[in-house]
Amino acid sequence: MTVQTPALILDIEKLRANAARMRNAVTRQGAVLRPHVKTTKSIDVARVLLDDGPPAITVSTLREAEFFLSHGLRDQIYGVGITPNKLDRVFALREQGADLKIILDNVEAAQAVAAACRMRGARVPVLIEVDSDGHRGGVRPDQVDQLVAIADTLGRDADLRGVLTHAGGSYDARSEAELRAYARMERDGAVAAATRLRETGRRLDIVSIGSTPTALFAEDLSGITEVRAGVYGFFDLVMAGIGVCDPSDIAISVLSSVIAVQRDKRQFLIDAGWMALSRDRGTSAHPIDQGYGLVCDLRGYPYGDLIVASANQEHGVVRPRNASDAELPDLHVGDLVRILPNHACATSAQHGGYGLWDPQSETIRGQWPRIQGW
Repeated sequence: MTVQTPALILDIEKLRANAARMRNAVTRQGAVLRPHVKTTKSIDVARVLLDDGPPAITVSTLREAEFFLSHGLRDQIYGVGITPNKLDRVFALREQGADLKIILDNVEAAQAVAAACRMRGARVPVLIEVDSDGHRGGVRPDQVDQLVAIADTLGRDADLRGVLTHAGGSYDARSEAELRAYARMERDGAVAAATRLRETGRRLDIVSIGSTPTALFAEDLSGITEVRAGVYGFFDLVMAGIGVCDPSDIAISVLSSVIAVQRDKRQFLIDAGWMALSRDRGTSAHPIDQGYGLVCDLRGYPYGDLIVASANQEHGVVRPRNASDAELPDLHVGDLVRILPNHACATSAQHGGYGLWDPQSETIRGQWPRIQGW
């Protein structure tokens, strides 16, 4: 069969190795690993990530929650702050057997959840989101009055199950010392918030933290019940850029065809533009800017300093990095290259499934579908 490009391809052996690395890092410290399936949105990949561990996952959309429930994965956290228009689907999922937990970080959302629980005569489990590093949403651990106000608002109508934080600030780390510092900050913030709520007489069963960088570099998970992480199964150039992995660990890439070689311009064109690679430029602030992706041969070895320097909808322009004297490889129209992605979540979202890459024959040997939508 002729391979159609662009195509998202997956190296299963790299996926398995990455999954084992994360499992070992988390479970050796006594915490439960709860994979975040937002990156992969695939039951086949999820089974590799879960292996023989607890069948507990994190989702970022209710579409994911419904899909993974249909495959028997009941223990779920919906890791996006809840809004009133989603509560009907939350209750429907729970009525179908999902142990779905929601998160929130403000009194207004807590009021909406409590009112919905009273109206339905059913309690939904809630985690209060904690801001451990000033990254995005959440209540700071030292905002005790706000933590207690949210808990009081939920009252007995909802089921306050615990606290949750995400150290998204760790993506700004530039050294192993900084990665470990973010991991300590994340752990300390979650434990502090849980402690303050427990001091008011509340029982909290879940103290949940998670980001791929902090999960892999945490030195102490005391007081933490579970760790959430998602991109570790695939990794990407952002993770490589902050020292979490090596580019050779990246398990996905976009297979693309050369459509023109323009040696007078020191560039060639490929049929993978931003529709195949995504517009994510997450490495632009790194010491090494990878453009729209790092260009590799079919074995996955980078062609020196070649990157997708610019992209249109269906065209990628491959050039050496600025100030590089790298020569173009001896490629011709129809030859195939692989592009390592900046952001695995964003690039995967551009495709309907994963071509299973066979490194021996350098071809696709099967397909794993993925879901899309909200």
